[in-house]
Amino acid sequence: MAAALALAERCRGRTAPNPGIGCVIVADGRVVGRGWTQPGGRPHAEAMALAEAGEKSRGATAYVTLEPCAHVSPRGPACADLLVAAGVARVVAALGDPDPRTDGAGFARLRGAGIAVERGVGAEAATRSIAGFLTRHARGRPQVTLKLALSLDGAVALASGSSQWITGGEARAHAHVERSRHEAILVGRGTWQADAPRLDVRLPGLEDRTPRRAVLSTQATPDADVTVIGAPEEIAALDGVDHLLVEGGAATAAAFLAADLVDRLLLYRAPILLGGGRTLPDIGLTDLAAAHGRWRLLDARPLGSDRVEVYERRRSED
Repeated sequence: MAAALALAERCRGRTAPNPGIGCVIVADGRVVGRGWTQPGGRPHAEAMALAEAGEKSRGATAYVTLEPCAHVSPRGPACADLLVAAGVARVVAALGDPDPRTDGAGFARLRGAGIAVERGVGAEAATRSIAGFLTRHARGRPQVTLKLALSLDGAVALASGSSQWITGGEARAHAHVERSRHEAILVGRGTWQADAPRLDVRLPGLEDRTPRRAVLSTQATPDADVTVIGAPEEIAALDGVDHLLVEGGAATAAAFLAADLVDRLLLYRAPILLGGGRTLPDIGLTDLAAAHGRWRLLDARPLGSDRVEVYERRRSED
C-alpha cells in the first residue's frame, strides 16, 4: 500500500474532478503491475496497472488507495469490472469511495465475483493523499492550503509591505513543488497589483504543472486567464479545482482563516527578525481558548537556513 500511495503522489493536482489514485498488483511476492491516475482523470490507476500486468493479474492481489469505481463512464469502463475480468483473487483498498455512483458498490461487485476484499490498510495516509477529492465531496469546495512566509517574530512583510524575499532559495523551491500539487493558486488583489506575481512553477521538469491563477477581488482584472472571486466562500464554484493554494497577502490569508476555510497550513519560517513588520490582521478569534486545539502538526523540517512546518485543521468530525 505504501508503494501505491507513492504512485498516487505522481498525479496530485492533475486529475480533478477525479481523485489521484495509485495501484500496485502483486503476484507470487513480486510486483507485476503499477498504475496511477493519468492527467485529466483517465485512465484510472487500476486500468493502467492491469494493462502492465497482463495475464499475471490472474490470482494476484491488487493494492489500491481507493475503492475501485463501479460506474461506467464514456471515458472508460468501471475498474471493479476490470479487476473481475482480470481474475484477481484479492483487492486491498485503503478507503471507500464517497462518490454516490460507487460508495460501496465497487466492493460489493468484487465480493460478488468471489474476490476477497480488505479495506482500511493505509487509510490515514490515503485520506491525506486525496484530501482534495474528499473535501469536495464532504464540503462542496476544494481543500485549501494557506502558505505563509514568516520571520521569527511572526511578520509576513516589512512595515512598508515588502516581502521579497523573507525566505531563501531552498524554501522557495519547496514552495514551487507545492504549487505543482495544486490545480489553482490564489492571491489577493493587493498582492496582484503590487508584485505582479507570475504564480507559475519554475522548477526544471515541472513547468507544465503550473496551476490556474485566481485573485480575491471585487473588481475584474485585465488578464483573461485569471479567475476573479469576490469572497473566500466562492471557491466552491471553482470548476475542476480540488486543491487550492492561497499565497497571500496578509489580508487574503486572514479572510480565509476568518471564514474557517483553511484545511492545511504551510509555514516557512526564516531566521530573521523584522521588528514592527506587518502581521496577520484580525481573524475573528475572541479569546485564547478558541485558538488552541485547532491545528495538528504533520511535518517539520529544515530547508537550508529556513524551516517548514505543515499543519492540518482539526475539526469536530475528525
